[in-house]
Amino acid sequence: MSFLTKKIINFDPKIFGLDLSDLSIKVFQIEPDGGKDYVRGYGSVDIAAGNIEDGRIVNKENVLKAIKEALNLPTSKKINSNKVICSLPESKAFVRIINIPKMSKDEAKEAVKWEMEANMPMAVSEVYFDWQFIENIDESKDVQRVLTAAVSREIVDDWMNVLTMAGLEVYGLEVESIASIRSLVESNVQAGNISLIVDLGARRTSFIIAEGLVPYFTSSIPFSSECMNDAICKALKLTFEEAEEAKVNNGIENSSKRNPIFKAVESLLENLVTEILKTINFYGEMSNDSREITKIILCGGGSNMKGMSEFLTEKINKDVVVGNPWVNLNLKQDLPPINAETSVRYATAIGLAIRGKKYGD
Repeated sequence: MSFLTKKIINFDPKIFGLDLSDLSIKVFQIEPDGGKDYVRGYGSVDIAAGNIEDGRIVNKENVLKAIKEALNLPTSKKINSNKVICSLPESKAFVRIINIPKMSKDEAKEAVKWEMEANMPMAVSEVYFDWQFIENIDESKDVQRVLTAAVSREIVDDWMNVLTMAGLEVYGLEVESIASIRSLVESNVQAGNISLIVDLGARRTSFIIAEGLVPYFTSSIPFSSECMNDAICKALKLTFEEAEEAKVNNGIENSSKRNPIFKAVESLLENLVTEILKTINFYGEMSNDSREITKIILCGGGSNMKGMSEFLTEKINKDVVVGNPWVNLNLKQDLPPINAETSVRYATAIGLAIRGKKYGD
C-alpha cells in the first residue's frame, strides 16, 4: 500500500528503494535479468544525530548531502535511476486492520474514513491515508476486513520536498512495516500464518504483526541497538565501535554463564522480552480467535547480536529467527552480494526495491 503511486503507461520504469531513517540512508536497486533478479546497486550512509529526529527532518541540507552520497557509492554498479519508492517512518504511521459491514468499495469510502477517525490519535484532516479490502479469513462473519494506513501530512510533505530537492522522482511512499513484510515473509505464506517481525533499529524497536503478508498491527518502543551499545560501553569501558564489535562477535551466547556482555544488557533484554510478550498477548485479545503467532522474525542492526535469537527463543518459547531478506528474490548471483549480518539491516530497502521491480503489476 503506497500513499503515492504514479501511473505509467507503455514502459516499465527502473525504480530503486530508499530507506530513510533517523541515523542512516540505505538504497537498493533490483533489475530483472533473464527471469532472475539482479542486484544492480546498493549502499548505506550514516546520518549524524540531530539531522532527523523521530522521523522529522531537521536539517534538509545535510539530509540532501547524505542522499546524494548514498546514490554515488561504488557498489557493484551505481544506482541508474532517479525514480524512487521511499519508506515512511513507522513511528509516525498508524497501520491497522479494521472491520466494516460488507459493502462495495465505493460505499466503503465514508465508512472507512469514519472508522479510522474513531481509532487514530490524529484527525483525518491531519493525515494522508490509504486503505484496501483484504481477504476475510473467516467467511462466515458478515464483515469486510480493511487494511488502513495513515501518516502525518507534515511528515509526508517534508519527505516529498527533500526527495524532490535531491532530484528524485517519487513513485511511491510506503510505511516501513509493509516493505519489511514484503522482504522477510515468504510470498507464498498462507493468510492464517501469523508472524511477528521485531525490527531492532538504531533508535527504536518496531513490532509488526503480519497475518500472511498483511500487516495487522504495528507499534514501537524506545529499546534500540544504540541502547545496548551504550550499556556495553559503560559496563566494559569500551568505545562505541568496540562495543558494536563485541556485541556482534561475542554477544550473549552462554548467557547462563553470566558473561560480561550479557550482564551489561540483561535488564534491557528482559524489558524487550516483556514488550514482546505484551504484543503477543495484545494480538490474542484483538484478533478474538484461536490463531497464534507462530514465528518471530528479527531484523535491523540489533538482530546481529550473537545469541539474540537463541535467548529470545528460550525466554518466549516460540520460534525466533534472524530474518532472510532474500527469501522472495530469485537471485542471478550465486550468492547474495551482502552477507547475512549486513543484509538484515537492508530488509526495508530490499522490500521497497521489490515493490519497485513489480511496479505496475
